[in-house]
Amino acid sequence: MTKIVHMSDLHTGFTQFREDILLDTINEINEIKPDAVVISGDITDHGYYREYVKAKEYIDLIKPPTIVIPGNHDARNIGDEVFEEIIGDRYSTLELADSNIKIIGLDSSEPDLDHGKIGRLQKKFLEEQIRDAEDRNMFIIITVHHHIISIPNTGRERNVLSDAGDILLLLLENNINLVLSGHKHVPHVWKMNNTLFSTAGTVSSMKLRGNIHPSYNIVEIDDDKIDITLCNYDGTTKKLTPP
Repeated sequence: MTKIVHMSDLHTGFTQFREDILLDTINEINEIKPDAVVISGDITDHGYYREYVKAKEYIDLIKPPTIVIPGNHDARNIGDEVFEEIIGDRYSTLELADSNIKIIGLDSSEPDLDHGKIGRLQKKFLEEQIRDAEDRNMFIIITVHHHIISIPNTGRERNVLSDAGDILLLLLENNINLVLSGHKHVPHVWKMNNTLFSTAGTVSSMKLRGNIHPSYNIVEIDDDKIDITLCNYDGTTKKLTPP
Protein backbone atom coordinates (compact mmCIF):
# COMPACT_ATOMS: atom_id res chain seq x y z
CA MET A 1 0.00 0.00 0.00
CA THR A 2 1.17 3.52 -0.85
CA LYS A 3 0.36 6.39 1.48
CA ILE A 4 0.37 10.03 0.34
CA VAL A 5 -0.40 13.11 2.43
CA HIS A 6 -2.27 15.86 0.60
CA MET A 7 -2.12 19.29 2.23
CA SER A 8 -2.99 22.69 0.83
CA ASP A 9 -3.46 26.40 1.42
CA LEU A 10 -0.91 27.14 4.15
CA HIS A 11 -1.36 30.91 3.67
CA THR A 12 1.92 31.85 5.33
CA GLY A 13 1.78 35.58 6.13
CA PHE A 14 -2.00 35.73 6.60
CA THR A 15 -3.10 37.46 9.80
CA GLN A 16 -4.89 34.27 10.86
CA PHE A 17 -2.16 31.88 9.76
CA ARG A 18 -1.53 29.37 12.55
CA GLU A 19 2.11 28.37 12.76
CA ASP A 20 1.35 26.08 15.72
CA ILE A 21 -1.13 24.07 13.65
CA LEU A 22 1.26 23.78 10.71
CA LEU A 23 4.16 22.63 12.88
CA ASP A 24 1.95 20.08 14.64
CA THR A 25 0.77 18.81 11.25
CA ILE A 26 4.31 18.51 9.93
CA ASN A 27 5.27 16.52 13.02
CA GLU A 28 2.28 14.23 12.42
CA ILE A 29 3.27 13.77 8.79
CA ASN A 30 6.83 12.86 9.70
CA GLU A 31 5.50 10.32 12.23
CA ILE A 32 3.12 8.84 9.63
CA LYS A 33 6.05 8.46 7.20
CA PRO A 34 4.03 8.62 3.98
CA ASP A 35 5.63 7.76 0.66
CA ALA A 36 5.13 11.34 -0.52
CA VAL A 37 3.56 14.69 0.37
CA VAL A 38 1.61 16.81 -2.10
CA ILE A 39 1.14 20.54 -1.36
CA SER A 40 -1.43 21.95 -3.76
CA GLY A 41 -0.76 25.68 -3.63
CA ASP A 42 -1.28 28.91 -1.68
CA ILE A 43 1.77 28.33 0.46
CA THR A 44 1.84 32.15 0.90
CA ASP A 45 -0.91 34.72 1.29
CA HIS A 46 0.42 37.62 -0.79
CA GLY A 47 3.29 36.13 -2.77
CA TYR A 48 5.79 38.31 -0.91
CA TYR A 49 9.43 37.27 -0.84
CA ARG A 50 9.57 37.08 2.96
CA GLU A 51 6.47 34.86 2.97
CA TYR A 52 8.15 32.48 0.56
CA VAL A 53 11.29 32.36 2.69
CA LYS A 54 9.21 31.40 5.74
CA ALA A 55 7.10 28.90 3.78
CA LYS A 56 10.28 27.22 2.50
CA GLU A 57 11.47 26.83 6.09
CA TYR A 58 8.28 24.94 6.93
CA ILE A 59 8.42 22.80 3.78
CA ASP A 60 12.02 21.86 4.51
CA LEU A 61 10.87 20.31 7.80
CA ILE A 62 8.85 17.71 5.87
CA LYS A 63 10.95 14.54 5.60
CA PRO A 64 9.16 12.50 2.88
CA PRO A 65 9.57 13.45 -0.81
CA THR A 66 7.40 16.49 -1.46
CA ILE A 67 5.95 18.13 -4.57
CA VAL A 68 4.75 21.74 -4.31
CA ILE A 69 2.74 23.72 -6.84
CA PRO A 70 1.66 27.40 -6.75
CA GLY A 71 -1.81 28.76 -6.04
CA ASN A 72 -3.45 32.05 -6.94
CA HIS A 73 -2.17 33.76 -3.77
CA ASP A 74 1.37 32.67 -4.61
CA ALA A 75 1.21 34.45 -7.98
CA ARG A 76 0.51 37.86 -6.45
CA ASN A 77 3.17 40.60 -6.41
CA ILE A 78 5.41 38.76 -8.95
CA GLY A 79 5.25 35.77 -6.64
CA ASP A 80 5.33 33.45 -9.65
CA GLU A 81 8.95 34.50 -10.20
CA VAL A 82 9.77 34.19 -6.50
CA PHE A 83 8.27 30.70 -6.43
CA GLU A 84 10.77 29.58 -9.05
CA GLU A 85 13.66 31.16 -7.16
CA ILE A 86 12.85 29.76 -3.71
CA ILE A 87 10.66 26.69 -4.22
CA GLY A 88 11.49 25.42 -7.71
CA ASP A 89 9.68 24.69 -10.96
CA ARG A 90 6.06 25.84 -11.08
CA TYR A 91 5.06 22.60 -12.77
CA SER A 92 6.94 19.35 -12.38
CA THR A 93 6.65 15.63 -11.66
CA LEU A 94 7.46 13.31 -8.77
CA GLU A 95 7.83 9.58 -9.39
CA LEU A 96 7.49 6.97 -6.66
CA ALA A 97 9.51 4.13 -8.14
CA ASP A 98 8.60 1.52 -5.54
CA SER A 99 4.88 2.14 -6.12
CA ASN A 100 5.03 2.80 -9.89
CA ILE A 101 3.20 6.09 -9.31
CA LYS A 102 3.72 9.35 -11.18
CA ILE A 103 2.51 12.62 -9.64
CA ILE A 104 2.16 15.43 -12.17
CA GLY A 105 2.06 18.93 -10.67
CA LEU A 106 0.55 21.78 -12.70
CA ASP A 107 0.56 25.56 -12.21
CA SER A 108 -2.97 26.90 -12.64
CA SER A 109 -2.18 30.37 -11.26
CA GLU A 110 -2.40 33.62 -13.22
CA PRO A 111 -0.38 36.64 -11.99
CA ASP A 112 -2.49 38.84 -9.67
CA LEU A 113 -5.73 37.05 -10.61
CA ASP A 114 -7.86 34.68 -8.56
CA HIS A 115 -9.12 32.52 -11.39
CA GLY A 116 -7.01 29.73 -12.85
CA LYS A 117 -5.90 28.41 -16.21
CA ILE A 118 -3.70 25.58 -17.44
CA GLY A 119 -3.05 26.95 -20.93
CA ARG A 120 -1.69 25.39 -24.11
CA LEU A 121 1.95 24.95 -23.10
CA GLN A 122 1.16 23.17 -19.85
CA LYS A 123 -1.55 21.11 -21.54
CA LYS A 124 1.12 19.86 -23.94
CA PHE A 125 3.40 19.10 -20.97
CA LEU A 126 0.52 17.25 -19.30
CA GLU A 127 -0.22 15.21 -22.42
CA GLU A 128 3.45 14.23 -22.73
CA GLN A 129 3.66 13.19 -19.08
CA ILE A 130 0.45 11.18 -19.32
CA ARG A 131 1.74 9.34 -22.41
CA ASP A 132 5.00 8.55 -20.65
CA ALA A 133 3.17 7.23 -17.59
CA GLU A 134 0.76 5.15 -19.69
CA ASP A 135 3.63 3.64 -21.68
CA ARG A 136 5.13 2.52 -18.35
CA ASN A 137 1.78 1.37 -16.95
CA MET A 138 2.01 3.81 -14.05
CA PHE A 139 -0.68 4.95 -11.62
CA ILE A 140 -1.25 8.63 -12.45
CA ILE A 141 -1.96 11.42 -9.95
CA ILE A 142 -2.39 15.02 -11.07
CA THR A 143 -2.30 17.95 -8.68
CA VAL A 144 -3.51 21.43 -9.55
CA HIS A 145 -4.48 24.27 -7.24
CA HIS A 146 -7.80 25.31 -8.78
CA HIS A 147 -10.65 22.84 -8.77
CA ILE A 148 -11.81 21.39 -12.07
CA ILE A 149 -15.27 20.41 -10.80
CA SER A 150 -17.26 22.81 -8.59
CA ILE A 151 -17.17 22.10 -4.84
CA PRO A 152 -20.38 22.06 -2.75
CA ASN A 153 -20.85 24.47 0.16
CA THR A 154 -18.45 27.06 -1.23
CA GLY A 155 -20.90 29.73 -2.35
CA ARG A 156 -21.10 31.25 -5.81
CA GLU A 157 -18.76 29.63 -8.31
CA ARG A 158 -16.13 32.10 -9.47
CA ASN A 159 -12.72 30.50 -9.71
CA VAL A 160 -12.94 27.16 -11.50
CA LEU A 161 -10.31 26.74 -14.24
CA SER A 162 -11.19 28.84 -17.27
CA ASP A 163 -10.17 25.90 -19.48
CA ALA A 164 -11.72 23.31 -17.16
CA GLY A 165 -13.71 21.67 -19.94
CA ASP A 166 -10.67 20.87 -22.07
CA ILE A 167 -8.64 19.65 -19.09
CA LEU A 168 -11.52 17.56 -17.73
CA LEU A 169 -11.97 15.89 -21.12
CA LEU A 170 -8.25 15.09 -21.29
CA LEU A 171 -8.31 13.54 -17.81
CA LEU A 172 -11.39 11.43 -18.43
CA GLU A 173 -10.27 10.25 -21.87
CA ASN A 174 -7.06 8.98 -20.30
CA ASN A 175 -8.72 7.47 -17.22
CA ILE A 176 -6.47 9.42 -14.85
CA ASN A 177 -6.59 7.72 -11.46
CA LEU A 178 -6.62 10.68 -9.09
CA VAL A 179 -6.73 14.50 -9.20
CA LEU A 180 -5.77 16.53 -6.10
CA SER A 181 -6.61 20.22 -5.68
CA GLY A 182 -7.05 22.92 -3.04
CA HIS A 183 -8.18 26.56 -3.28
CA LYS A 184 -11.70 26.41 -1.84
CA HIS A 185 -10.71 25.33 1.70
CA VAL A 186 -13.52 22.74 1.71
CA PRO A 187 -12.56 19.03 1.66
CA HIS A 188 -14.61 17.05 -0.83
CA VAL A 189 -14.43 14.06 -3.15
CA TRP A 190 -16.09 13.56 -6.52
CA LYS A 191 -15.88 10.54 -8.81
CA MET A 192 -16.44 10.91 -12.53
CA ASN A 193 -16.10 7.87 -14.78
CA ASN A 194 -12.92 6.19 -13.52
CA THR A 195 -11.29 9.31 -12.08
CA LEU A 196 -11.41 10.40 -8.44
CA PHE A 197 -11.24 14.16 -7.73
CA SER A 198 -10.22 15.11 -4.18
CA THR A 199 -10.02 18.59 -2.70
CA ALA A 200 -8.17 19.42 0.53
CA GLY A 201 -9.05 22.10 3.04
CA THR A 202 -6.68 24.72 4.41
CA VAL A 203 -4.06 23.09 6.60
CA SER A 204 -3.01 26.06 8.71
CA SER A 205 -5.23 29.12 8.33
CA MET A 206 -8.54 30.19 9.80
CA LYS A 207 -10.05 31.02 6.41
CA LEU A 208 -12.81 28.53 7.13
CA ARG A 209 -16.45 28.15 6.14
CA GLY A 210 -19.01 27.06 8.72
CA ASN A 211 -17.74 24.55 11.26
CA ILE A 212 -14.88 23.29 9.08
CA HIS A 213 -11.50 22.78 10.78
CA PRO A 214 -7.96 23.16 9.47
CA SER A 215 -7.16 19.79 7.94
CA TYR A 216 -5.22 17.62 5.55
CA ASN A 217 -5.98 14.38 3.70
CA ILE A 218 -4.32 10.99 3.74
CA VAL A 219 -4.54 9.09 0.45
CA GLU A 220 -4.03 5.33 0.59
CA ILE A 221 -3.55 3.46 -2.68
CA ASP A 222 -3.69 -0.32 -2.85
CA ASP A 223 -3.55 -1.58 -6.43
CA ASP A 224 -6.28 0.55 -8.07
CA LYS A 225 -8.27 1.07 -4.87
CA ILE A 226 -8.10 4.58 -3.38
CA ASP A 227 -9.12 5.52 0.17
CA ILE A 228 -9.05 9.13 1.34
CA THR A 229 -9.21 10.13 4.99
CA LEU A 230 -9.85 13.68 6.19
CA CYS A 231 -7.66 14.51 9.22
CA ASN A 232 -8.94 17.51 11.19
CA TYR A 233 -6.73 19.51 13.53
CA ASP A 234 -9.09 18.74 16.43
CA GLY A 235 -8.07 15.09 16.10
CA THR A 236 -11.21 13.82 14.38
CA THR A 237 -11.02 11.87 11.13
CA LYS A 238 -13.53 11.01 8.43
CA LYS A 239 -13.48 8.82 5.35
CA LEU A 240 -14.20 10.89 2.25
CA THR A 241 -16.30 8.94 -0.20
CA PRO A 242 -17.77 10.30 -3.43
CA PRO A 243 -21.55 10.89 -3.49
